[in-house]
This record gives sequence, structure tokens and C-alpha cells, in this order.
Amino acid sequence: MRILIVEDDAEAAQYMVKAFREAGHQADQTGDGLAGYQQACEKLYDVLIVDRMLPKLDGLSLIGGLRAQKIETPVLILSALGQVDDRVKGLRAGGDDYLPKPYAFSELLARAEALARRKPPGAAEETIYRVGGLELDRLAHKLTRDGKEIVLQPREFRLLEYLMKHAGQVVTRTMLLEHVWDYHFDPQTNVIDVHVSRLRAKIDKGFDPPLLHTIRGVGYMIRDADH
Repeated sequence: MRILIVEDDAEAAQYMVKAFREAGHQADQTGDGLAGYQQACEKLYDVLIVDRMLPKLDGLSLIGGLRAQKIETPVLILSALGQVDDRVKGLRAGGDDYLPKPYAFSELLARAEALARRKPPGAAEETIYRVGGLELDRLAHKLTRDGKEIVLQPREFRLLEYLMKHAGQVVTRTMLLEHVWDYHFDPQTNVIDVHVSRLRAKIDKGFDPPLLHTIRGVGYMIRDADH
């Protein structure tokens, strides 16, 4: 998932960024409410983690501003203010969850992942995936990188679609066998390596930077240069 952390405590923010990335997620961070509001308006995130007490724009005002703009990205509020009234105010301001400080990262991770699984009422399945200059249109069955069309075989398209759906996350060989090939067999088979090699030659050769990465001993990840 893609996470934006809005936290003015630099040490706490960097800890969260590092921990989320180690858990296989993409994480950005900003240190004040106004910058967080602008970034949340400009980029697509699965979850926002917002400290309540922020410089320039407090957390509740940030959330209220997003909701006024019809931006329904789930928000988890972090706050040292943990009384019932404080939690109620946070939820009524448009927050989706409220976690008092201090907290255990394992709980923060579980709550963030639960929020990311939610979809707003009536939300449609995403039809276009973008990573760096790579754009995959599921409905048109079309792939481009930096505006140049790339032709894929059906299995290559399914493989890339799954990788891009989980951009920034490690995708294991077993996951690919189950979701792209639709059956289970020895994960040591080289069928995945062959297809990944062909796919890499098409989407990365002649382009910079490379987007498709092998995570040795684990699987594969597609990510842009910023993560």
C-alpha cells in the first residue's frame, strides 16, 4: 500500500517510514499539516497517517479540508490526546481510525492495512496502474512507458498487471503461481524466471531507471526510482 505520514516529530516519522518500508509498503513523509494536505490532494495514497497536533495546519483541519474536497482516502489519526472525547472529535472530523500515543508499531501496521482494504461505497476497481513512466490500462489491454507502446503476450500482461497492482511490495513466487498461473506446483520451477526475464527486457531495456527488481531469495518488486 501507499502511505503518507504527516508527523512533525522527525525521529518518529523516520521510524514509521523505515518500518513501513521494511513491511513491504511505500511510505512518504511530510512534517507539517499544510504540506500534508497539499500532498494528499496531489497524489494517490491508500492510507494517510496524520498526527493531530501539527504546525501550519492541525490534523483535524487537514482531514476536514480533504473531506470538503471529496477526497475520501482513509485517515488514521495519531495523537497524544487519547481521551474518549478526543477520539470522538477525531472521528467526527472525518478520521477513520484513532490510535493514541504511545502505540505499538504492530498495531499501527495492522490498523493501516485494515483501512487500506476498505473501499469507499460505490468505488470501482482500479483500471489504470502507473509506476514511474509505466502505464498499464487494464480495459484497453494497453501498456506504455514514457508514451511508447509496448506489446505484451497475454501471460506477460497478467504478470505485469499483478506486479503493478502490488507496486512497492515484494511479490513472492508462490503468489505469482497462485494468482497469475492459477495453480500450485513446485515454486522452484523456472517458468516464472523465464516470464520475468522476457517482461524485464520489454519494459526496462532502453529505459531508465529500471522498474522491475528481483528481491534475491524472496521474489520480485516493481517500483519507481523514488522508493
